[in-house]
Amino acid sequence: MVDYSVWDHIEVSDDEDDTHPNIDTASLFRWRHQARMDRMEQFQKEREDLEKAQGECKRKLSEVQRKIKELEVSGTDDAKSELQKLQQEQQGLKKEEKSCDKKLEEHRKQEKKMPWNVDTLSKEGFSKSVFNVKPEDKEETEEEKEQKHKTFVEKYEKAIKHFGMLRRWDDSQKYLSDNPHLVCEETANYLVIMCIDLEVEEKHALMEQVAHQTIVMQFILELARSLKVDPRACFRQFFTKIKTADQQYQDAFNDELEAFKVRVRERAKVRIEKAMKEYEEEERQKRLGPGGLDPADVYETLPLEMQKCFDDKNIQLLQDVISKMDPTEAKYHMQRCIDSGLWVPNSRTAEEEGDKAEEGDPVYEELKKETEEEEEKK
Repeated sequence: MVDYSVWDHIEVSDDEDDTHPNIDTASLFRWRHQARMDRMEQFQKEREDLEKAQGECKRKLSEVQRKIKELEVSGTDDAKSELQKLQQEQQGLKKEEKSCDKKLEEHRKQEKKMPWNVDTLSKEGFSKSVFNVKPEDKEETEEEKEQKHKTFVEKYEKAIKHFGMLRRWDDSQKYLSDNPHLVCEETANYLVIMCIDLEVEEKHALMEQVAHQTIVMQFILELARSLKVDPRACFRQFFTKIKTADQQYQDAFNDELEAFKVRVRERAKVRIEKAMKEYEEEERQKRLGPGGLDPADVYETLPLEMQKCFDDKNIQLLQDVISKMDPTEAKYHMQRCIDSGLWVPNSRTAEEEGDKAEEGDPVYEELKKETEEEEEKK
């Protein structure tokens, strides 16, 4: 059978008692509650004092018993005298211990007889508060952003290109509804690169179409930032707004679109110029002669008479021109022609170097003869 006797002594809540009309009920309830809390606090303090006294008594008794054991080993007169004193103290402490135990037991019985109230009916089993707070996003490094973009594009490149080719608002909204993962920064970044590539390839009409979809994605992302929500949760709101927008919002969209096209064209122009410079430098490196000189640059520095010889590919004429020039100047220009590959001496083998590589060359022989005659005059 269930014992309901525990419910016989319950102190009813303060607001159940009737009070006189001239008495402030709220104040009376507060006073009663405060008086009960004071009594409970005093009762708890008495228990703590009893437990403290009991613990101190047990500690002293344990210490006395330890000393008695030590003195029982010694047989001196002083030890016997001290032993008697400790035995008397031990008896007193045992009586005090029993008294503390008795008082504590009476206190516990008294506590059980106390009526329950609103503060003692139940005790808190556990307390836990959970706040569903989104953690702050850790700022990504440039390497992490690049890797994230690369992985996303490899997975969804075909879907992004399909979105870039859409024209109607309803088609774009439906496609994003079917592919909400595309509503992100990675898609916008890829569309920007796609626009520049199309402009470089001179596909201007297609670039303008993709540019329109790029601005659509950027407007969605900007709306998400202003509302502080995930872009996937607000792209429908953007399409609703753009389809029913006033003229001012439409003008803002179109202005941003035109400005974006201008930026794309400028960026494509810079990329083309850079590619042309790289191509020219690559071609120049291919043209460099054995001495590291560019034949085109060397040709431009030659006297007009020598340039005509190379244009006509007339070796005899080149010999005549060199014979009329100052030997030092002629040697300077011919050496630059050799270093640039503009003039290849009649060498026996490619491995022969220095004077041996130039022996038998009529131009070199003529240049050598003039140099010797100049030295004899000096």
